Amino acid sequence: MSNLYNRLSACFPADATRPFAYLPDGTVVSYADVEERSAAYANVLRDLGVGIGDRVAIQAEKSVDMLLFYLGCLRAGAIFLPLNTAYTAGEIDYFLRDAEPALFVCSAPQLDASLRTAGAANVARVETLDDGGEGSLTVAARRASARFDTVARAGQDLAAILYTSGTTGRSKGAMLTHDNLASNCFTLKDAWRFSADDVLLHALPIFHTHGLFVATNVTLASGAAMILLPRFSNDAVVDALPRATVMMGVPTFYIRLLDDPRFNRDLVAHMRLFVSGSAPLSADIHRSFRERSGHAILERYGMTETNMNTSNPYDGDRIAGTVGLPLPGVSVRVVDAETGAPMPAGEVGMIEIAGPNVFSGYWRMPEKTAAEFHDGYFVSGDLGMIDARGYVSIVGRGKDLIICGGYNVYPAEVETALDELPEVLESAVIGVPHPDMGEGVVAVVVPKEAGFSDEDRLLRALSERLARFKQPRRIVFVPALPKNGMGKVQKTILRDEHAKSFVA
Repeated sequence: MSNLYNRLSACFPADATRPFAYLPDGTVVSYADVEERSAAYANVLRDLGVGIGDRVAIQAEKSVDMLLFYLGCLRAGAIFLPLNTAYTAGEIDYFLRDAEPALFVCSAPQLDASLRTAGAANVARVETLDDGGEGSLTVAARRASARFDTVARAGQDLAAILYTSGTTGRSKGAMLTHDNLASNCFTLKDAWRFSADDVLLHALPIFHTHGLFVATNVTLASGAAMILLPRFSNDAVVDALPRATVMMGVPTFYIRLLDDPRFNRDLVAHMRLFVSGSAPLSADIHRSFRERSGHAILERYGMTETNMNTSNPYDGDRIAGTVGLPLPGVSVRVVDAETGAPMPAGEVGMIEIAGPNVFSGYWRMPEKTAAEFHDGYFVSGDLGMIDARGYVSIVGRGKDLIICGGYNVYPAEVETALDELPEVLESAVIGVPHPDMGEGVVAVVVPKEAGFSDEDRLLRALSERLARFKQPRRIVFVPALPKNGMGKVQKTILRDEHAKSFVA
């Protein structure tokens, strides 16, 4: 039973005709479909020569078939490796060389480019999976047997690898085990009172831990259903809300709903729960949402490496500006970033986490893994504090991490891409408040030639090097960067100077 799929399927409804997913075209995918189609994908993987412990990388548009393929990977004992659809060919090349997957899955329109990238990285097999339910994998699955004996896996065996960038610019593969994912989804199921009567409005991407491991796994572990939207749009969400009981989103979703006059108390009076994560939710948005809807958003805190760590309570005070209490079985502490000594309640320090949710390490980076643990606790890189009641607040992020629309952007990676451009002498990348995305990426650039200020030219060049969410939303040209006596750029000064870059 250690295979995550076995643990999830043990919770499927006894009536297998019950719905798992409602699709935009009116199709209903039942739990019987989940069992049979995931089995078919597992059989396809076996036929393609994917073995137990092999990595399967996928960069495809959101679809129910991608979710069923994920389950097929679990059943076949393979390691699922989802990749952001915004990643460029150069970024994909790095992931394929690093992970060495036995199979790379792409969208059909990207097949020719993917074949070239995969060939250069010595990945032997490339197949396609489309959001319309087509592609070579789907065709093969229709011919495959709908029965498969799920492969036995130990709890510490890897179920997935999710890449998360570092401040050095080199992405790291966070290794997540069957136990990691199982412990977290069942803990969240209980904490958020999920049941088979729930219908989750799912508008999140599924290459990310939020949409894949939180939203999807919790739904499966509850025998619940979901309304699967390809992406967030106000029209689609407003139309779907009357049929949902729970919504999970990032702050941007809730900001956009508050701008929509159709979003009101009557629309969501029947809703049970709104959850927010992946980026900080401002206290103003929390209060505005409660005033408009009558619902207090439940904010929680998680990371790629740890899944979810804390949550505001289902019953009890959901305090604006906090991410709640440590989840059952999870230990969260705040320590002095320099000495490692515990910090008193209410004082800011480095957040460290321990528990069954914490990943087993970074793929093929044992030294980096060792450096990120302190006395058995994972060093999050986030700065925060714990108050006298035990509520955790995130007050800043170490290493200058920017969270834009729920996605992590690491300045060093953007700075490297900028500094490689012939027009750029040096650069500094910062995150500043953005009314829609939470934080917006601003690049402060010193040009090689005085007077150069062609922002569009640099943005066009970056569009070929960086995923869209990493690209600066504004480039500012300056004659010099502020530096301290050691030559280090003083980003605090830059953030102060450009804090109102996106203020109307």
